Amino acid sequence: MFFVSFTTGALLGGSLFHLLPEALEELQLVNTAILSLIGFFSFLFLEKYLHWHHCHEGECEDHVANYLLILADALHNFIDGILIAGAFIISIPFGILTSILILAHELPQEISDFGVLLYGGWSKKKALIYNFLSQATSILGGILGYFFFSLQEYSLYLLPITAGSFIYIATKDLIPELMKEKNKKKIAINIAGIILGLLILLSAGFFVE
Repeated sequence: MFFVSFTTGALLGGSLFHLLPEALEELQLVNTAILSLIGFFSFLFLEKYLHWHHCHEGECEDHVANYLLILADALHNFIDGILIAGAFIISIPFGILTSILILAHELPQEISDFGVLLYGGWSKKKALIYNFLSQATSILGGILGYFFFSLQEYSLYLLPITAGSFIYIATKDLIPELMKEKNKKKIAINIAGIILGLLILLSAGFFVE
């Protein structure tokens, strides 16, 4: 449950301190808000579809939130790959620095995501494979970003969409799980996990600046 709370903070922190500010630097506030809502409601409809598809015969043991988390993370990693490629095109030192900064905020989130996937009912093997596949989209983004550098401009529109999907997963799927806890000590630990996730993503934002 600590990983669930930490991931909640990391998803919210990534959205509020990283994805949305980057989008606002190039896009207007209204456009950023609209795209964020598109991401939010797209995942709402996707979750409903997955529930209808996988859980129509009763209670679903395979948590749909796991698939949403993997999908949102894959989109985020695809954008990171494009950004890394663009940085290397500018210069090799800048590319290395960008890669290190992205790794700094991705590593703790991916570790916590692995814990969430286990909590959601997946085996260690399945969680590891799917988490790896979601990371592999950064390679695809890097290849496309290198050969089609102009793609970096269009990736800006994916930032608020990803932010909206992260906010949906955190508020709709993860926080309700945390709210089920009744033990006061465990509640305090969960709150600390959320704050820690927020602080790590906030500090990563300062390093990027």
